[in-house]
Amino acid sequence: MNIQINKWLERFGNFAVDTFHLLGLFVIGGTIVWAAIHTYMYEIMSKPYASLDDILLLFIYLELGAMVGIFFRTHRLPVIFLLFISMTALTRYLAIDLKALDDHKIITIVAAILLLAIAAFVLRVGEARYASPHEKVSARDDLSDHQTTSIS
Repeated sequence: MNIQINKWLERFGNFAVDTFHLLGLFVIGGTIVWAAIHTYMYEIMSKPYASLDDILLLFIYLELGAMVGIFFRTHRLPVIFLLFISMTALTRYLAIDLKALDDHKIITIVAAILLLAIAAFVLRVGEARYASPHEKVSARDDLSDHQTTSIS
């Protein structure tokens, strides 16, 4: 009897965690879409042209959405996307406030971007070299930039 209750509780717990993940992902994804649309419609479109910082902000929204989508598909948090988002945010900050920054701050920001790029490279190499075959296939299929199609 205890074994059946334990199995039922385990199944219920797994169901509750999966449901929480799905709801959380939909809330986060919806918030990203809402913020991106609001920014685009009311801040970017109200100007006669989009500036570099506007375009970089849209890339940040795109990377956040991609990270949520990959987590939804694979149930794995793609940490490398956090690094990409951080590099884009720092680049945006640098592009917007370049004239107001002193040399020390500029060098610090550029060094931070370089460190994040090195970290992204290390993650890629580690993933390619040390991931199990199952992890390589599942992660790469979802991150692929191209699709192979056959024309009949």
